[in-house]
Amino acid sequence: MDDKIKFEIEFPIHASPQLLYQYISTPSGLSEWFSDNVNSRGEVFTFIWDGSEEKAKLLSKKNGERVKFRWLADEDEELSYYFEIRIQVDEITKDVSLMVTDFAEEDEIDEAKMLWDNQISDLKQVLGSA
Repeated sequence: MDDKIKFEIEFPIHASPQLLYQYISTPSGLSEWFSDNVNSRGEVFTFIWDGSEEKAKLLSKKNGERVKFRWLADEDEELSYYFEIRIQVDEITKDVSLMVTDFAEEDEIDEAKMLWDNQISDLKQVLGSA
C-alpha cells in the first residue's frame, strides 16, 4: 500500500471560534455540514452518508480550538493517519480560519482537497458566512 501524504488547507471563515467549535466537535454540529447524520458513543463517532457509514475515533480535542479523528478502518490496520480540524484566530486582525489537516494518496490529493472545499462551503452556508 502506498503511503498517504499529509496536507493542510486553510479556510477563512466569518464566525466566532465558540460557534465554530460547536460545529466541528459535536454530532449535531457535524451532521449539519460534514455528513448526513452523526452519532457518537463515547469517543467513537459514526458518520453516515447516503446510507453508508464510517466510524472514527476521537483522538483528541481541545475546547474551543480543535478536534482530531482517526477512521477506525485506518486504526484496524494500525495506520497513523488522522484528520484534524483546527480553529485559528489571527492575533492582530482577529480573522478566523479553519485549518484542516488530512492524508490522501498522492494521486488523490486534489480530489481530497476538493472534497474538503465542498464540505467547508456547506459549513459556511450553515453559518451564514458564505
